[in-house]
Amino acid sequence: MPFSARLQPRPDDDDHLSLVTFNKIATLIGQEVGIRLPPAKRLMIEGRLRKRVRALGLDGFEAYGKHLFREDGLASELPYLINAVTTNKTDFFREPEHFELMEKLLVPTLITERKSERNPLIKVWSAASSTGAEAYTIAMVMADLAAQRRDFRFAVLGTDISTDVLDQGRAAIYPAEQIAPVPQAMQSRHLMFSRRPGIRPEVRIAPELRRLVQFRRLNLMDGSYPFDRDVDIIFLRNVLIYFDKADQSSVISRLIGHLRPGGYLLLGHSESMIGTSITMRQVAPAVFQKV
Repeated sequence: MPFSARLQPRPDDDDHLSLVTFNKIATLIGQEVGIRLPPAKRLMIEGRLRKRVRALGLDGFEAYGKHLFREDGLASELPYLINAVTTNKTDFFREPEHFELMEKLLVPTLITERKSERNPLIKVWSAASSTGAEAYTIAMVMADLAAQRRDFRFAVLGTDISTDVLDQGRAAIYPAEQIAPVPQAMQSRHLMFSRRPGIRPEVRIAPELRRLVQFRRLNLMDGSYPFDRDVDIIFLRNVLIYFDKADQSSVISRLIGHLRPGGYLLLGHSESMIGTSITMRQVAPAVFQKV
């Protein structure tokens, strides 16, 4: 093959998402899931949608726009669009101070307040769980604390709007390099390492821990959430930054309604200023208690 031929662009490299179509998509995503997509995100969204355009066998982005916004196209295509545009940055033991606080202060305080109950069930909710790293980090910490104390049980709920990341969370399989932040002792207790040669090293969360974590789809923009209203701890970290102030307030208000009195809401450290308007008692940076 001549060198010049190898430099020829692929047929779809000259196809781009028009500003009109991008603005329609941005408005739709803002209405449906509360995420703001400023014009600076257009190239990013274009890159994420290109694979979807090919999968549908469409001629390009304009054809995709017509497919998406036709009367019968939106309902079927919206889940795929949401999966494509949502950001799913996550790590095990991200912002580790929160997990240390949960172990040393929050859970012991909750158990003390429920001393009349024998072996109380502590419910923890990861409200933007992505691929499950946060939910399983919570479960590891809680499992070790429960084994040490032997005076409480726990359950973890992970929710997200993306069906793709929820499937990954349920599978509980991760690249080996992703679990580097997990302490070695916890890795030994809670992870299974693949021994198959010739593939990218992977690990899986042990079945004993997987059984204590459930994953459900949830759009935080929904007017109500179909979950328990006696949750002890809710993690909502590094997602509110994508919402406008009104949506931030609405989401926080709905989540507070699911906390039991004395329960805790944890925001991301980058969102600590959002918490200044919360009618809860602040107990640590980005950590609030319902009183």
